[in-house]
Amino acid sequence: MQKKFVGSLFLLLLVNVLVKPLWIFGIDLEVQNRVGGEAYGYYAAVLSFSMIINIVLDLGLAHYSNRSISRKPEEVASHFSDLILLKLVLALVYLLAALVLGNFLGYLGTEWTVLLYLALGQAFSSLILFFRAHLAGLQLFKYDSLMSVVDKILMIALAGYVLYFSDALEMTIQLFAKLQALSFGLAALLAFLLIYPRVKGIMPKLQLKGFVERLKSSYPYALLIFLMALYTRVDSVMLQQLVGDLENGIYSQAFRLLDAINQPAYLFSVLLLPMFSGMLARKESVAALSKLAFSLLFVMGLAISVATYFAAPELMALLYDNHSASSAPVLQALLFSSLAFGTTFVFGTLLTAKGDLKLLNKVAFMGFLLNVILNLILIPFYGALGAAVATVLTQSIAALVQMYLCFRNLELKYGFQFWLRITLYSSFAIGGSVLMSIYLPLIWWQLGLLIGGFIAVLALPSGLLPLKDAFLLIKPNQK
Repeated sequence: MQKKFVGSLFLLLLVNVLVKPLWIFGIDLEVQNRVGGEAYGYYAAVLSFSMIINIVLDLGLAHYSNRSISRKPEEVASHFSDLILLKLVLALVYLLAALVLGNFLGYLGTEWTVLLYLALGQAFSSLILFFRAHLAGLQLFKYDSLMSVVDKILMIALAGYVLYFSDALEMTIQLFAKLQALSFGLAALLAFLLIYPRVKGIMPKLQLKGFVERLKSSYPYALLIFLMALYTRVDSVMLQQLVGDLENGIYSQAFRLLDAINQPAYLFSVLLLPMFSGMLARKESVAALSKLAFSLLFVMGLAISVATYFAAPELMALLYDNHSASSAPVLQALLFSSLAFGTTFVFGTLLTAKGDLKLLNKVAFMGFLLNVILNLILIPFYGALGAAVATVLTQSIAALVQMYLCFRNLELKYGFQFWLRITLYSSFAIGGSVLMSIYLPLIWWQLGLLIGGFIAVLALPSGLLPLKDAFLLIKPNQK
């Protein structure tokens, strides 16, 4: 199992490392430069809103399917038949809810098509996640890895043509949203074609009693997804509603880089969920795998975050045509949340695999309340920077709580020496980086590369970059 984890993780990281940066920096960032901070700030708020009400689309069925099929793969055809029709019905309900609720937030004005196309995109995206859950549950991680980037590849091709090669078409927020809906739709079709051979002979059923039983099992997952979306996306909506589109556009500029930095940690969690679920079902210890994942993410997150912190002003000026001076301190603040995101992607995933949804929902609800309160206090005075501080505090507290719950409920023991190494390593890494930034006469990108390399290499003598453990995981005699 651990051998498959490392091999699948390598493929997933490879395809995403090749595609995601091109999407983030070549397409999404360029769109904001073309349309301006205010127009993109409006788009970002509507996108966050469409993702928050995503609970209507899924009701936790994707996570439920992943966990259930990984335990009983022989039931995939029956499982798929019972749920696919429900997914389509939920998509129609979602579209109606998005238009009705969006009207109260003022999203059905002159640019109402942005909401419509983004909602359609979310409906297709939910279908993709549902199909990928079946692929991952069947341990078909290669297909799942490829499907994680297909929509982005299509979007790169379509939007890239408009941005860089077309003289007749001009990129607008409306066109950008329309192309996203088209890309998600084509990717959903491809995902269906991949899963269909494994569920041949399916007959979609409209059995209300069966649907209710499924929903009773999946609603904790739905509630968790909803609460997570609330406390990770509500800041964008609140910024736009409280202080306007432009301030939200400035926040989006900074958050885009944080999102790019967090991608490896998110990809870990995608593979860890079925791995943890299968291991717990067989009553195997998850201590080694969780420790390995946490160590790798901690080292990687610290190296990238600290290096980016010192390079932030010049980096933002290089990337953005407007408002770079305002978004640089927002990015520097957001970077403090990177390690918290990585911790959540390990221990939150472990709690999900164990089925401790009640605990996770409590943590997510606490995070949502804390984030809303902090945003209400900070945004009116500090705008985007206030939202960044709220994100850091919320994510850090939630991550620590989830880690504590894992150690308490699963009796994980990493040992005192491990935590001592973490503390000393972090102190030397940050202290050394500060000294280099003060005394070395380097330009910003040279300093960033030097700091990142220094922190990564420093992990070797500290024992926190477990190359030996990773090698042992892929030995042929490992499961």
